Amino acid sequence: MIIFKNVSVVYPNGFKALKNINLEINDSEFVIVIGPSGAGKSTLIRTINGFVKISEGELIVNNKNIKELNEKELRALRREIGMIFQNFNLVKRISVLRNVLIGRLGYVSTIRSIFNLFSKEDIELAFENLRRVGIEDKAYVRADQLSGGQQQRVAIARALTQKPKIILADEPVASLDPPTAKVVMDYLKKFNKELGITTIINLHDIDLVMEYGERVVGLRNGEIVYDGSVKNINEKTLKEIYGKWEFKQ
Repeated sequence: MIIFKNVSVVYPNGFKALKNINLEINDSEFVIVIGPSGAGKSTLIRTINGFVKISEGELIVNNKNIKELNEKELRALRREIGMIFQNFNLVKRISVLRNVLIGRLGYVSTIRSIFNLFSKEDIELAFENLRRVGIEDKAYVRADQLSGGQQQRVAIARALTQKPKIILADEPVASLDPPTAKVVMDYLKKFNKELGITTIINLHDIDLVMEYGERVVGLRNGEIVYDGSVKNINEKTLKEIYGKWEFKQ
């Protein structure tokens, strides 16, 4: 479970990115976060893995208080949290397989990671996850030779190779064309259901939100202005979140 208790984030320049956030996300939930640019969506999910430090309040992730963790404990928590980025965040000059194996770095010693000495079990796990996203045949291809959609599937396989309890996806389809975006969303939804991984996704495409959403959290100016079922989202709701909206059904 993830619990935000009166969480605020103030950046060094004084900008208050999050304001008194109170939010509970249960294990295995599929949650989509929406809101205009600058609403605090990326900040919200990046507090969960400690990439952004909270300024006030408490944040409990998997029964651990983020503010009380030392660096070693925070690294251990991050092993349980897979992160998927808009720009894929792959090492372009190395193979797909080696990119996926990066998901195991939190579990191997520094020396073994430097010399790329992964166990047979780790390699089998990486291949299994490449099969899950349908690109096992690309295992030995350099990452920069893949299409954007294929690169994002590699990123999903890398996250799965961590054996995470939580997946955070920060605008994972923003740079993809609509058909490819649907493929990526299909996989994220599939693994949430099949593997029970708590999944939190930032999206700006409302059509995808309406198609894939279950629970939706709407942010505006760093505050939660909506938290509920996607079925209850209408033009009025979107105007409250975005300020101005023409809802097309």
